[in-house]
Amino acid sequence: MTRPAGLPGAQDIDTGRRAVTNLLKPAERREHILRAAVRQGLLDPEQAVLAGFVDLDGLAATARSLHRAFPDSLRVLHAFAAKANCLVPVLAELRSNGLGCEVATAGELTAALAAGFAPDRIVFDSPAKSRAELRWALGLGVAVNADNFQELSRIDEILAARPPRSRIGVRINSQVGGGAIAAMSTATETSKFGVPLADEGNRQRLLRAYRDHPWLTWVHTHVGSQGCPLDLIARGIGQAVQFAEEVNEALGRRQVVGIDIGGGLPVNFAGDEITPGFDTYVDRLREHAPALFTGRYEIVTEFGRSIMAKNGFTAAYVEYTKNAGGRPIAITHAGVQVATRTVFNPDAWPLRIEAHDPLGRAKRGRPVRQDIAGPACFAGDLLARDRPLPLLDPGDIVVLPDTGAYYFSTPFHYNSLPEPAVHGVHVSPCGQVAFELVRPAQAGVRPELRFAHR
Repeated sequence: MTRPAGLPGAQDIDTGRRAVTNLLKPAERREHILRAAVRQGLLDPEQAVLAGFVDLDGLAATARSLHRAFPDSLRVLHAFAAKANCLVPVLAELRSNGLGCEVATAGELTAALAAGFAPDRIVFDSPAKSRAELRWALGLGVAVNADNFQELSRIDEILAARPPRSRIGVRINSQVGGGAIAAMSTATETSKFGVPLADEGNRQRLLRAYRDHPWLTWVHTHVGSQGCPLDLIARGIGQAVQFAEEVNEALGRRQVVGIDIGGGLPVNFAGDEITPGFDTYVDRLREHAPALFTGRYEIVTEFGRSIMAKNGFTAAYVEYTKNAGGRPIAITHAGVQVATRTVFNPDAWPLRIEAHDPLGRAKRGRPVRQDIAGPACFAGDLLARDRPLPLLDPGDIVVLPDTGAYYFSTPFHYNSLPEPAVHGVHVSPCGQVAFELVRPAQAGVRPELRFAHR
């Protein structure tokens, strides 16, 4: 961990506390962290032109809000969706805040184990689990949600009539429809995920599967995430709960004991307000799935983006500026390698951009419409087009808020652009900023070595 940096010009603790009180607004907190990062050399125009930052205090507060949203009377495991940020120190921080972990690949399972999650607090979801992956997960006692009937048969063969160590369920597709972003909607009529519940014969086939496999004790569903309205998500979960009730009634026993309701709470990328909140989500669940709150079922959630997005930002230097066709363009070191979804699908994944001077201070000049471009060698590598911002100059810093999920943690290696360093951040009550390295920067090719072998 690097040496904490105090508030600039603070004369005593009281002064520091007053300054921090003024920095409670998210944008001011980002600026405070950014200025400390510049002072400590974590951002540097020569050696560290791009970096990610995870607000660990914010992460803990988000975890607390998630725990509070569900009644204490319920048995709930909040399993963080590792795909949203699979960096092991971040996963370990989430574990220390009482969360479990949902994984979708063997790589994510490896990361979850490395982060210290107990196998019984890990859930394995994937539409393409291999036999080796299933044997590994079932051998550890990791919870498994089967995606289809073929996978159920495979699990049956692996168990070979032995009682499982794992909680095992089936993912159903409630087919309630999609949201505004098709790629994020997983409960459409033809979704690749789960057993489509409304397709002819599937409901009866599922009931037979539960009857024939007493170890099948969970139901899982996930309607989608960004772009999906809460009522759509809650209606899909309501259908999963209804099916669980149907199974237990048809079998005349309480076989289904738990329901994995997935994640999917959308994130507000338009501003700093956290909306919708977990409490609003729970209100929708009470409306559409009241049986979920009777205490008859254990519950698993799988939130990812809604836990991480607001608790991270990316910062990059402006290397050059120019004008083309009368429009100013700022060439930065953040582009498709960290903001892949934004670059390739800007209408669905727009990002806010904040302008700062070389010391990290927010720029206050008159807004000028300009393009914010990345470093990759193709014309579409743009973070924003025609965006009104204080005019950027070489050496300035752009900040991309709301990038704690997916952005710097799942890089795209276009042009062999190196992965940036990621730093965890704590801010003390008196305003001191302490950083801890979450992921070191990937080594790039040093200019003096490029032609060494000619």
